[in-house]
Amino acid sequence: MGITEITPDVSPAQAHPEAPAIRFEHVSIGFDGKPVLEDISFDLPRGDTRILLGPAGVGKSVLLKVANGLIKPDSGRVFVFGFEVSAMREQDLYPLRDSIGTVFQEGALFDSLTVRDNVGFRLTEENVPGDEIDRRVTEALRFVELEHTLDKFPAELSGGMRRRVAIARAVVSRPELVLYDSPTGGLDPVTSATIIGLVMKQRDVYKTSSIVVTHRLQDAFMLASHHFDQATNQMEPLPPNQTDPKTGFLVLHQGKLVFDGSTPDLVRSDDPFLKEYLS
Repeated sequence: MGITEITPDVSPAQAHPEAPAIRFEHVSIGFDGKPVLEDISFDLPRGDTRILLGPAGVGKSVLLKVANGLIKPDSGRVFVFGFEVSAMREQDLYPLRDSIGTVFQEGALFDSLTVRDNVGFRLTEENVPGDEIDRRVTEALRFVELEHTLDKFPAELSGGMRRRVAIARAVVSRPELVLYDSPTGGLDPVTSATIIGLVMKQRDVYKTSSIVVTHRLQDAFMLASHHFDQATNQMEPLPPNQTDPKTGFLVLHQGKLVFDGSTPDLVRSDDPFLKEYLS
């Protein structure tokens, strides 16, 4: 643990096969003298999903940025696939970020670029050949069922379509870890279900590790109680009283991690805050 060099011909996930996808060790961070995250510790095992819940402004987006190395914690250590991102220089983080896909709040697409250029932006920056970019962008758009939008601009798309393009951009590099920051925020329930279906598809078909921030409890529990069926190409409910064993919850409250566990344990918790939050 703590090795920061990444060998070009070995993916970060392969370099430390025994390490979890993400590990936070006593991480704290604040801004302008105000603590945001305090003494946060948890592991995200490989192939697992954690749904990150908590009131607005509690630091959920900050946690994702710390995990991606975009923000350094004030104290504590953060590891991604065994690499200590909290101690790495910015230039050393670039190859690691190739294995991390991020879906930002509201999609964060470039208005002046076509869908093709938005989805392929990272590949273009990495000087990937144009024909390879076209192939991988088309593949990513097919994953979100939007391959017909290649030449459109974001303004020509609905809100749900823009969010699906953002997911395509996050997965175009075939990441082993995906961070979703409120992927259904501001969307209607039907469109939200479509987005959750794509998150589920990435989880169940491609076996990626992920953290999903959401304010919508119905989306969270749909992700925990359904699986993606490749035969029908849609979400299917798990049998009654069953939940996905590799999908759990993290809950933040007042800067603290107040829950880290399974769906059944969350639902059965007697903690007063959790009971009120879930009601």
